[in-house]
Amino acid sequence: MIDYNHPAFQYYQNVSEQCIHYLSIDGVIFGFHQNQLKVLLLRWKGTDEWSLPGGFILKTESVDLAAQRIIKERTGLQTLYLQQFHVFGETVRYNQEETWAKINLPIQGINWSERTISIGYYALVEYAEVVPATDFLTEECRWWSLDAIPALLFDHNHIIEVALQSLRKNVGDQPISHLLPDTFTIPELQRLYETILGHSLDARNFYKKIMAQNNLERLAERRAGTPHKAPYLYRFKVAFSER
Repeated sequence: MIDYNHPAFQYYQNVSEQCIHYLSIDGVIFGFHQNQLKVLLLRWKGTDEWSLPGGFILKTESVDLAAQRIIKERTGLQTLYLQQFHVFGETVRYNQEETWAKINLPIQGINWSERTISIGYYALVEYAEVVPATDFLTEECRWWSLDAIPALLFDHNHIIEVALQSLRKNVGDQPISHLLPDTFTIPELQRLYETILGHSLDARNFYKKIMAQNNLERLAERRAGTPHKAPYLYRFKVAFSER
């Protein structure tokens, strides 16, 4: 029996009327903290099931604006770097009946398409600036390290892997300054590159290559509290960091 007064039914009915059918947005929000690359995930109400932040595209907005809106709602950030990286349009992306059963939503009677194509965006954000926020359907939003991500709903583990591959492929052209605080040391920057690429880098060669790009400015201050000689702090030049 359909409960037409159930909040979730009302929500999906509104989505059905106001949004574009067949299309959705899935966002992979990358942050860097304690030398680890992390992803922001949502836990669905009343379950132990996790997924990526996502949402639908209003009939009155563009795809890019929809992605900006969805990621802003989860992070609290007004300024975002987003990159569209893939369209997930397989005929069967996941077991729909099994997935809906896991999240206990009353979808019977809702006018919605059986198949949904998802446009993937990844965001590069400064971990400390994010204020994780849940949405109507979820009750927890928090960071997960890449090596600890659980089995996710839908095809979201696959989406994260494709996003990471895209970031790795284009890391030299991405403004990774968005993943760092305003000031940082060269070893901290190297660790970020190593985490993204998934392998270690030679410190001397890394320093030569990164300084040859002329994107960094060395400050007079040094990083205090380190076990060895305090390294200098650096920051990205404005022209690079705002690309």
